[in-house]
Amino acid sequence: MEHRVLNSKWFVLVHVLWLAPSLESATIEADKLALLDFKNHLTQDPLQIMSSWNDSVHFCNWVGVTCSPSNGRVTVLKLESKQLVGSIPASIGNLTNLTGINLFQNSFHGQIPEEIGRLQKLQDLNLTYNYLSGKIPTNLSHCTELRSFEASANDFIGQIPDQLISLTKLEIIRLGTSNLTGNIPAWVGNLSSLQVLLLARNNLHGSIPNELGQLSALGFFTLYENFISDVGLTLPNLKIFAGGVNYFTGSIPVSLSNASNLQVLDFAENGLTGTIPENFGSLKDLVRLNFDQNELGSREIGDLNFLKFLANCTSLEVLGLAQNGFGGEMPISIANLSTHLRILTMGDNLMHGNIPVGIENLVNLSLLGLEGNKLSGRVPEVIGRLNKLEGLELNVNKFSGFMPSSLGNLTVLSRLLMEENRFEGSIPPSLGNCKKLQVLNLSSNNLNGTIPKEVVSLSSLSISLVMSHNSLIGSLPPEVGKLTNLVELDVSYNRLSGEIPSSLDSCIRLERLYLGNNSFKGTIPVSLKSLRGLAELDLSCNNLSGKVPQFFSKLLSLRHLNLSYNELDGEISREGIFANASAISIVGNDKLCGGIQKLHQTSRRQSAPPSNEWQSGLSYLEISNATDNFSEENLIGSGSFGSVYKGTLADGKTAAIKVLKLQQQGALKSFIDECNALSSIRHRNILKIVSSCSSVDYEGIDFKALVFEFMQNGNLDRWLHPSTDEYCHFKKLSLMQRLNIVIDVASALDYLHNHYDTPIAHCDLKPSNVLLDEDMTAHVGDFGLAKFLFEESNTPSKNQTMSNGLKGSVGYIPPEYINGHVSILGDIYSYGILLLEIFTGKRPTDDMFKDDLSIHKFVLMALPSHVMNVLDLSMLLEEENDHEKHEEEDLFPDIESQVAQKKLEECLVSVMRIGVMRSAASPRDRVGMKFVVNNLQAIRSKIRLREE
Repeated sequence: MEHRVLNSKWFVLVHVLWLAPSLESATIEADKLALLDFKNHLTQDPLQIMSSWNDSVHFCNWVGVTCSPSNGRVTVLKLESKQLVGSIPASIGNLTNLTGINLFQNSFHGQIPEEIGRLQKLQDLNLTYNYLSGKIPTNLSHCTELRSFEASANDFIGQIPDQLISLTKLEIIRLGTSNLTGNIPAWVGNLSSLQVLLLARNNLHGSIPNELGQLSALGFFTLYENFISDVGLTLPNLKIFAGGVNYFTGSIPVSLSNASNLQVLDFAENGLTGTIPENFGSLKDLVRLNFDQNELGSREIGDLNFLKFLANCTSLEVLGLAQNGFGGEMPISIANLSTHLRILTMGDNLMHGNIPVGIENLVNLSLLGLEGNKLSGRVPEVIGRLNKLEGLELNVNKFSGFMPSSLGNLTVLSRLLMEENRFEGSIPPSLGNCKKLQVLNLSSNNLNGTIPKEVVSLSSLSISLVMSHNSLIGSLPPEVGKLTNLVELDVSYNRLSGEIPSSLDSCIRLERLYLGNNSFKGTIPVSLKSLRGLAELDLSCNNLSGKVPQFFSKLLSLRHLNLSYNELDGEISREGIFANASAISIVGNDKLCGGIQKLHQTSRRQSAPPSNEWQSGLSYLEISNATDNFSEENLIGSGSFGSVYKGTLADGKTAAIKVLKLQQQGALKSFIDECNALSSIRHRNILKIVSSCSSVDYEGIDFKALVFEFMQNGNLDRWLHPSTDEYCHFKKLSLMQRLNIVIDVASALDYLHNHYDTPIAHCDLKPSNVLLDEDMTAHVGDFGLAKFLFEESNTPSKNQTMSNGLKGSVGYIPPEYINGHVSILGDIYSYGILLLEIFTGKRPTDDMFKDDLSIHKFVLMALPSHVMNVLDLSMLLEEENDHEKHEEEDLFPDIESQVAQKKLEECLVSVMRIGVMRSAASPRDRVGMKFVVNNLQAIRSKIRLREE
């Protein structure tokens, strides 16, 4: 028996040894077949990578293929950045000796096959920058040798699978921008070898699990642009911690200072409160500390005391404190910050006082942002010693005195913003030394003297040159013709004279040219016909004479032309822009004739230049005459407290006249509140009040009315939701129009909340209270429920109790208003709802929003991977030609590639995130308006670049 068993074992051994060569040959052949199947699943190969994958070459020598020298099996498949298009076949699971797969930056689509779980020797998997979809396969858990899993920038759905807990050898997880949902799994804290965890730009919620504090080897952790709401980690070896654009609230954990190796700490765009912990000064390796766009600070003296402790961070290069609530003076300790500092942003806070002279010590600064504060005094001459500055932003402050001539020493400066201050004297010619300047804005100051030819000779100026709203005299120098790359030139509202220089014909890239409200004389130069890209031209309120040039009708890009209040004569064309009465203004030119009839009807109603001054109170008779005795034909709207009529005042100006229903309880208070709120407000996106009437009618009954500037395009609600009979009149708003509107409204709220002397809460923001002028510029109106928030100096939310209970409009009222607590955070909620309505085209009171579904949740659930499913896609259609034609065409006519389309979708995701973050149910989760404008403007710029 024993002999028989031994013979049997010997037979098996001999049989196996005899079969081994054939088995090895079979597995090698299986590898080849798997590679060929991979090739067959490619649909595009523009670089002809697969041309080497043929029988004339052994597959181990195929491009991207590496084999083991010992057994001839495929061990690595490396095809990064090869522009391949196709899917990953299930047969990849047959390459069982693979230790590495690298398909980085291609266009693979479809799902990751479950068969990938058969690759039990796999150590590195890189699928980043593709179009893979579906769920991350749970079978990946069988690849227990995996060291790095990188699949950022894909289109996955669902959560990070809990089955991946078995991948205990993982050192790198990169899953950013992958549409992942759910929470950060607590089991990640058990991956003791983990060094890199990148989860940025997903749809993750909840808090950071405490278990992650066990990851002693973790050095890089990013989770910005998610919906994470809590942080509190102690990670001793952490080097990079990026949690920007989330829902973090509360104070900054002092425990973060225990991460003594920290180099980057970035929590921009959250809702953090309190201040920067002083013990952060112990972080000696800190290179970047960014808390831009939070709610830090108490708006009081001493808010910035922590800066003196940051002097110990001798490697610091970036310090971001902009768009918070830091008060007090700009401390002299700023001079002791790291000399390596390159970027210092402190704009949009509440700092006052002077710029410390010691700022000259920061010799490596490339960006200094101090805009939107209350800084005053002279800008020190030592600013000229910061000769590495590329961006200097001092705009919207209270600086006075002369502009320092030392600015001319900043020879690498590309952006200089000094508008909305109190600078006086002349523009320093030394600015002509700034040969790399692209943007220069000196508007809204008290500058006088002539425009230096050295400044208008800067051919580097390519974005904008703005010097409007000053007292500049003399001519516009002919050297302006050297601005051949300039897009915008604005010298309006000055005292310039002489003729418009013909040399402007060299500025062939000009799109916006504003010369209005000066004393230019002579004829409109024929040379302007060379400006083929001109979109906006304002020559109003000058002394120009002669004919209206015919070539304006040939400028196909021209969409707004203002020639009003000059001395022009002759016949007007009926072609091109002259065929659109809403695109051109010729009022105040009595000798003009011809043209379309509608143009002259507009002209007769406005015989005098517009004025910003509030007229003295009007009588009941004047209001009655203006509205044709309150005729039904002139009625343009009605609300709870009054009716609005279109009227023509005695001076010929068209106005919107709000007649109060004084019998309605609260109407009188609304009248008083609106007068108080609007009497001193001056902002381009807030409806201007022209006059008022407080009188009695013919029967001796009290009569009160408010007179506003007339908005030619009505209210936003009629554009978003036109009635059946209005549908043909109101075109669908384009994407760019919607972006412009939300930026306009955000600008108005930012002014009311943060820049007016006493903060104001509007309390009734909704589409019907957003008015659109002839250029579709948005103006916030109806301040009948507005509240001045006097009491609070230390709370960013500025709460105040409503005396009359719940106010506002259903769908836009924040949840906390039910208790009567008014705050700017309530306006922020209403703005978020408004933004979502503008981009989805759905009212918050739509029938679909019932039970637990709201417009907020509707969009939140779609972010980020399904954003296109909730958008009003009509905004992506071209606005020209017939509507039906475009319904059958591609919704992305200007996009030539999937990459471009994906970039557009990313922009739209960013827009919708802003709406979702501001319409959060809890007030503390709503981030303020301070940075909305900047973010939306950046998104708009990206979309414009795509269109160009």
